[in-house]
Amino acid sequence: MDISKVFQNNEKWIAEKLAVAPDYFEKLAQGQSPEFLYIGCSDSRVTAEDLMGIQPGEAFIHRNIANMVISIDLNVMSVLNYAVRHLKVKQIVVCGHYACGGVKAAMQSTDMGILNPWLRNIRDVYRLHKDELNAIEDMDRRYDRLVELNVQEQCVNLIKTAAVQSAHKERGLLVHGWVFDIHTGKLIDLKIDFPSILKNIMEIYKLD
Repeated sequence: MDISKVFQNNEKWIAEKLAVAPDYFEKLAQGQSPEFLYIGCSDSRVTAEDLMGIQPGEAFIHRNIANMVISIDLNVMSVLNYAVRHLKVKQIVVCGHYACGGVKAAMQSTDMGILNPWLRNIRDVYRLHKDELNAIEDMDRRYDRLVELNVQEQCVNLIKTAAVQSAHKERGLLVHGWVFDIHTGKLIDLKIDFPSILKNIMEIYKLD
């Protein structure tokens, strides 16, 4: 793609927005009050606004390889704290996707160099759910199930944080786990049973 095409596309986008609302950018510059914090994968095929059908200003977005929430990753922790404690988002979504390259790489017995520490967190998810995953003989389905379980574990990692626990107690902040089916375009709510999952661990992670 010719990089100049990007700027042509930008001019076209500006014109389309102004045709509908002449003050669109004036209002956009006044500030943000997003409903969601969206934590998704960096995969170039998976864009948050497009798959949710939302506009600029409606979601605060963080993306990384395999939509991870790692407690010592200052990037995701800074985004989380800003979104929850300053922007006061009402809902947090962790959204994975089938055919995730990060999850697939973590399933391989391969030295990935600098990616090894990052992928190890996904391998830890596999270890936690090894019996269930190893019982799935079809490798594609096992891969898809690890994508789902990784989303679940990242949601649990969110709930372990002080920011989320405080906001849930004070104003009912909710956490959701979704998967984007890249084969069909559908968003799938995993309907994670958080009370059941957290029942035996919150005595350890409860902070307030």
